Amino acid sequence: MRELVRTNDIVLVSAIGALLDGANIHHLVLDQNMSVIEGSLGILPRRILVHEDDIRAARQLLAEAGLAHELRSDE
Repeated sequence: MRELVRTNDIVLVSAIGALLDGANIHHLVLDQNMSVIEGSLGILPRRILVHEDDIRAARQLLAEAGLAHELRSDE
């Protein structure tokens, strides 16, 4: 699994999840339940991960959706 996006914006997490679901790209959202620890302040970012085989397609999908600035560096 590779990290695609890291953000505090839960609306963005939802939108990216919907895009990936629509393209049949399986993904995981990590740290979404950390609000219990942080007190629902939205301080801790959520991470969206996709399988190594899908990273290129996922990055292209988000770039085409105008979200290229949200992508993590391609390491």
